[in-house]
Amino acid sequence: MTINSVKYLAAAAALAAALVPMAAQAQGGINERFQDQHQRIRQGVQSGQLTRGEQYRLNRRDAYIHHQEYVDRRDNGHLTGGERRNLNRELNHSSRRVYQDKHNGYVR
Repeated sequence: MTINSVKYLAAAAALAAALVPMAAQAQGGINERFQDQHQRIRQGVQSGQLTRGEQYRLNRRDAYIHHQEYVDRRDNGHLTGGERRNLNRELNHSSRRVYQDKHNGYVR
């Protein structure tokens, strides 16, 4: 092996080592958002800010988004950039819905 080959190999290994945590974080981001969302819904029910109907509707919407993630990952286990954007857009909408329902004045 030449010195240049060793340099390129070392640079490739360093780049790969740097990209692994970013890929893990990107995949964990969607799941962390689901967990945070469910925690917000549970807290809203416990505090009385969400009615049972609101809780049911929010959980059904999140179940739909979770199923969409499953369908998107079914082929190769990964999400494309477009799929990730769509899931994040849906999660943003769902998050706004949780906020609106928690602050709409209806109490349990």
